[in-house]
Amino acid sequence: MSEIQVGVFGVSGRMGSEVVHAVGRAEGMTVIGGSDLGEPREQVERAQVVVDFTHPDAVMDNIAWCVERDINMVIGTTGFTPERLDQVRALVAEHPKVGILIASNFSIGAVLMMQFAAKAAPFYPSVEIIELHHPNKADAPSGTSATTARKIAAARAEADMGPVPDATVHDDGARGAVVDGIHIHGVRLQGLVAHQEVLLGSTGETLTIRHDSYDRVSFMPGVVAGVRYIVGHPGLTLEMEQVLGV
Repeated sequence: MSEIQVGVFGVSGRMGSEVVHAVGRAEGMTVIGGSDLGEPREQVERAQVVVDFTHPDAVMDNIAWCVERDINMVIGTTGFTPERLDQVRALVAEHPKVGILIASNFSIGAVLMMQFAAKAAPFYPSVEIIELHHPNKADAPSGTSATTARKIAAARAEADMGPVPDATVHDDGARGAVVDGIHIHGVRLQGLVAHQEVLLGSTGETLTIRHDSYDRVSFMPGVVAGVRYIVGHPGLTLEMEQVLGV
């Protein structure tokens, strides 16, 4: 079987550099080239899969460029709104051979953290999320925390739970963002990479589910698995559950 030809958008960035190393070590795939923001993308035209870790302002144009050339994508860039996802679905519908995987987090531990949080959510009336990242991160709240909030909210809705109790009237922004009724608090601090806590509370007890990525290499097994997966799965795949079988 021929090797999977992989291109990288954001190739010189911290995540892009890790992708180059990880793909280079992985069996059955090789990096054929890459580009950074503002650079020509033609050198990845021969790729079967392009991995994108760029910027929310650039990713939609990158998707359109790849889809028009029938190139599959694995995307770790965040900032996807429901409207943006609808645009991606429309593009893929016009090119049914193309597969696109969009994941808010490629760490296996982070995927499990989200699963555990959704499993626990129906048992606790109170829940909040704290996400902690390096100060160069472009978006807040993080894509992982927003995805976690949506999973928690869906689990609560299925269990017919009401709103999270909160009597706050005056907060001056201290209560953070709200995604589907779940409060998210963002921290941006030098020395951090990617960390998240889900705090759940009931009368007399709390449960904290925390995941820590101390090095970007922690995301690479998921990225490599995503590259292998997407070449045989056309259409839009959201998050890593299908890829990992969890």
